[in-house]
Amino acid sequence: MPGFVQIMEFETTRIDELEALMKQYQEDRGDALLASKATLTEDRNRPGHYFAIVEFDSYDEAMKNSNDSATAEMAEKMSALLNGPQIFHDLDVRTVLHAR
Repeated sequence: MPGFVQIMEFETTRIDELEALMKQYQEDRGDALLASKATLTEDRNRPGHYFAIVEFDSYDEAMKNSNDSATAEMAEKMSALLNGPQIFHDLDVRTVLHAR
């Protein structure tokens, strides 16, 4: 089951606003949402430092998402809530192991 994962690393003091923005984006996009899963995490050792882990079925789906005007609008709104630039990690999935 190959796939593609994009991890966005960022800092913010406005996480509640960012989470509300993410939820609104999901509601607005509905079935047009191209990501298969998104997880927002906070670094336990660095409060205010977050990772958004977004999973796609393929790199092509991720690129469709990146080129979508609604995604660009969301990214612009999200950037306004951050304490600096995001760091992106683009990852091809090689192996997925599940617990029994």
